[in-house]
Amino acid sequence: MSNAELNELKQKYVAAGAASPATAFADRAENAEIWDADGNRFIDFAGGIGVLNVGHRHPKVVAAVKAQLDKVMHTCQTVMPYEGYVKVAEKLSHLVPVRGHAKVMLANSGAEALENAVKIARAATGRSNVICFDGGYHGRTFYTMAMNGKVAPYQSDFGPMPGTVFRAPYPVPYHGVSEDEALRGLKMTLKTDANPKDTAAIVLEPVLGEGGFYPASKSFLEKIREICDEHGMLMIIDEVQSGFGRTGKMFAIEHSGVEPDIMTMAKSMADGMPISAVVGTDKVMDASGPNSLGGTYTGSPTACAAALAVMEVFEEENILEKSRTLGEKLAARFGEWQTKFDCIDNVRNMGAMAAFELISNKTDRTPNPELAAALCKKAREEGLILLSCGMYGNTIRFLMPVTIEDSVLNEGLDIIESCLESLV
Repeated sequence: MSNAELNELKQKYVAAGAASPATAFADRAENAEIWDADGNRFIDFAGGIGVLNVGHRHPKVVAAVKAQLDKVMHTCQTVMPYEGYVKVAEKLSHLVPVRGHAKVMLANSGAEALENAVKIARAATGRSNVICFDGGYHGRTFYTMAMNGKVAPYQSDFGPMPGTVFRAPYPVPYHGVSEDEALRGLKMTLKTDANPKDTAAIVLEPVLGEGGFYPASKSFLEKIREICDEHGMLMIIDEVQSGFGRTGKMFAIEHSGVEPDIMTMAKSMADGMPISAVVGTDKVMDASGPNSLGGTYTGSPTACAAALAVMEVFEEENILEKSRTLGEKLAARFGEWQTKFDCIDNVRNMGAMAAFELISNKTDRTPNPELAAALCKKAREEGLILLSCGMYGNTIRFLMPVTIEDSVLNEGLDIIESCLESLV
């Protein structure tokens, strides 16, 4: 079917809240390129929102999924378990830097992982409250909506959010929130809203994802660890977007050396297959009773096969080094643009988790979300898929596959530069 025919069906049958505004429909993809239903080619700088760090349809992952399809597609692992689930748990327990011996539960999505992380934290501490941060994004289920540090579009139409979720400032010095002010805000939250003796966990992203690609400093993460230890609260690190090699290490928290009690991950864990994980210290993970965690499809055989293949690809193709190298290339180009264009500021990257701000004025750093939207729109028209993000909607983020070929990368960056030249 053509794009036009598919759009007609979309308008008629897909719920407005779930329908993509895009009018091109993916037909096939390879590494960092997508071809639509009309045969048009797109360079993919979005990576399925950070899902495709090893590229669209990595051959090793495709082969692993096909092989699994010839064996078992589904049994529900709580009814009759299978090798893939326990092998993924074993691998993750050795990879994830939580305190002590790690145990694992698998789920289907990042939001499910966060929901279960909170359940586990409550079971382990006997407490209810959770503290999250401004700008944080944790999912679209009801509890994770409440945890998100931004109202629109995630909470706007859905009535009251669940209680026992409290908020603290996230340090973004560029927008006037220093590390000291963020810590002062957190301590005030513990005094005025979330009594420490009733608070199960502090949940944060080591690098904000939807919130703007702002990394938390090593010292800030160390302070969060200290505060959690002081009050007997658990530290939950959300690595759904920053994990699996995006920042040049397997997980962003590794840059700080801080060991959380629980970590969540998803997205690039299985190169497009739906899977997520909660990994935590064994005593914490074992706190809830029999059959208290899981679901019909959690850790499906095909998704586990994909995840195991992804972890092999990381070892065989030195993906972490590729992430660091890609980040250096992006940083160099961003630096040129910051000098060339008055509208670009605050260029930044942690490995290949890279971004810059579009602003109206460098003196007062006025965000320019209209320009960000215009750039993403024009780039799409020129065959480049590009995403914005951030509390102000003015950050351009880069989530292309880490495996992107240099020629494709440079072609995409040239499109951005050309679009900027025509827009400003």
